[in-house]
Amino acid sequence: MPVGCDRATCFLKQSFEDYARGCFEPGRSIAAAANELMHKIHREFKYVAGSTTNRTSIVEVLKNRRGVCQDFAHFMIACLRSCGLAARYVSGYIRTARRAAKRQSAENASMLGVVYCPPFGLVGFRSDQQLHGGEDHVTLAWAETSLTCRRFAA
Repeated sequence: MPVGCDRATCFLKQSFEDYARGCFEPGRSIAAAANELMHKIHREFKYVAGSTTNRTSIVEVLKNRRGVCQDFAHFMIACLRSCGLAARYVSGYIRTARRAAKRQSAENASMLGVVYCPPFGLVGFRSDQQLHGGEDHVTLAWAETSLTCRRFAA
């Protein structure tokens, strides 16, 4: 057991690292590995509105394999961090096209896991919709977790 790591913490870290291991093969770029992790979460977890709250732990998300974008962002961040990568939580809105009004709007809340991917810089990943952060993602706040983001974005 690593120095300064209690059994429960080491077990959790190992659980996230085990989940991500197949995505982070030797020689694969961070961007390609994170993209594969995003797709794996999308395939193996179910988006169920109202199934979690902002207090739901990522352990519950891993066990139940369901949640919403904030849960998937937290889970992805835990996996990235367990692999030794710096990752952060980003809260904002995703711009969508309104069909009836035929205009752009920023009405859909969007939570991303963001990791530094050389040579691209910071890249956001949204597992529930298999999207990358970009010009259609309007960032309101970024922090370690959604609870910290809310203090700044509210």
